Amino acid sequence: MTLNPSPTADPFETANLVYIRPLAEGEIETLLSPTVLEDLQASEPLFAVHNAKGDRIAIVEGRDAAFAAARANSLQPASLH
Repeated sequence: MTLNPSPTADPFETANLVYIRPLAEGEIETLLSPTVLEDLQASEPLFAVHNAKGDRIAIVEGRDAAFAAARANSLQPASLH
């Protein structure tokens, strides 16, 4: 039997797990300033990348690009919907 040496450690935090979810219709307007929104021309749906604590760490255009960006930064992506 193996015991967890740190039972209070968050297993998701140590695994570099990030959650990727689509942004809801109109959600982007609540996240970005009007100046930034004027320049935004997304041709694909936008996806939010969140760390294990739930903090949004990125907004990426396209699901595949969000997963690729996570992996490029040594993170382990998981879909959340």
